[in-house]
Amino acid sequence: MKPQFSTTDPIMFMGCTSDAGKSLVCALMCRFLATRGLDVAPYKAQNMSNNAAVTQEGGEIGRAQYLQAIAAKQTPTIDMNPVLLKPHSEKGAQVVVNGKVSHELLAKDWHQRKAVLWPAVTASLQRLQSKHPLLVIEGAGSPAEVNLRKSDIVNMEVALHTNASVYLIADIDRGGAYAHLLGTWMCLSEAEQQRVKGFVLNKFRGEQALLHDANVWLEEKTGIPIVAVIPWTAHQLPEEDNFFHRSTWQAGSINVALIVYPYASNLDEFDPLIYQQGVNVVPMRDCQDLSQFDAIILPGSKHVAASRAHLAKSGLDNEIIKAASAGVLITGVCGGLQILGEQNLDPNSVEGESFKGLSLLPIITEYSDQKTTRQRQLSWQNSELNCYEIHHGKTLCIEPLASFVEADTGWQLSNVQGSYLHDLFTNKTFRQAWLEHLGWQGECEDWHQVLGKELDRMCDSLDLPLSQLAKHADF
Repeated sequence: MKPQFSTTDPIMFMGCTSDAGKSLVCALMCRFLATRGLDVAPYKAQNMSNNAAVTQEGGEIGRAQYLQAIAAKQTPTIDMNPVLLKPHSEKGAQVVVNGKVSHELLAKDWHQRKAVLWPAVTASLQRLQSKHPLLVIEGAGSPAEVNLRKSDIVNMEVALHTNASVYLIADIDRGGAYAHLLGTWMCLSEAEQQRVKGFVLNKFRGEQALLHDANVWLEEKTGIPIVAVIPWTAHQLPEEDNFFHRSTWQAGSINVALIVYPYASNLDEFDPLIYQQGVNVVPMRDCQDLSQFDAIILPGSKHVAASRAHLAKSGLDNEIIKAASAGVLITGVCGGLQILGEQNLDPNSVEGESFKGLSLLPIITEYSDQKTTRQRQLSWQNSELNCYEIHHGKTLCIEPLASFVEADTGWQLSNVQGSYLHDLFTNKTFRQAWLEHLGWQGECEDWHQVLGKELDRMCDSLDLPLSQLAKHADF
């Protein structure tokens, strides 16, 4: 039997800024506690990301919370992230509530949405807390964003509702960490300040003894101690939303061009390629010659029409077409598959307009308001593939085509292929076959085992600061 806690109050991590490291710290704290036999689950009331995963219930949650659930050794559920915002323009975002798209909320003003969303937040919290004695909660952005305070459903509103012990994280690698911590704390109300139990310095490089005087100064100003300093540590865990990988074409490697157009989504599903020895994945945002690459990947997109328009404006569309003619392997995933087709019809204005594809596959896609979100398990080459679908619309062939991976979700014409199935490359058998087709030699590892080992390695590497956090939170 798993041990229980003397308190049901959650531990909550907030950041002074976006990308302060909240998601990673939450994942590591989940794994740290889970490996000590504790029944812990992650939670984030509202996430803004185009990186989404599909749960067993067929609902969408942020990929960060999906990873955190795996770290906690729990089955991911929609209760772990009840509200997901998926940006599709500079000012607009699709709203996913309890795993499903809410068309009603798209028409509401931002500040009017709280009346609808807050009940979903509290209900999911209640369900999670009824099943797990401890939650590790992640905030969003910064609680000091005073312009968003009246519509807050993810930061201090959650902390006050759950009596969470809040730990405020600053990215010291950026500089100005002490000003960020002090300023953020000062922007909080007295009741909110009382929820803050400690400060965390993240991504530190250098000698920690040099921080002593500044730590004392900050505690004198706030009464809040620095409880942990987390050193900058290289890792292979997925990023929550940003895509930091940088590379250029390299001789002697299998070179793969990954087209990173605007609103590209779920890019972390290509991490197994990025971290594979002998494979060089080059993010491609602007036009350049692609004929020397071994393969080109067109990923998913939250706004396929805008992504297609970027290809035309940048000239990348012509480079992709030329590379296809030269025999380069072209692989499209979800929105990338749709872009490879002839026509994309949009009678209900899901994408905003109909548009032409690259005409590399004789397929036509018609968008509809109905969204397909489901996990998939299928047999392929004497193995089982674990994938998921997350897309609007339906695609039909206008000429006979060979299937790619499975009929009705993927098609192939010579060296051009595409599929609606996400996470293909996280499957060892598929990744092995795809790379061997390009001439790669080696043995792929099971990516899920890689992530598990990486979580354990990071916890071992950061045992001291994680132990300090757990001890301060009285766990």
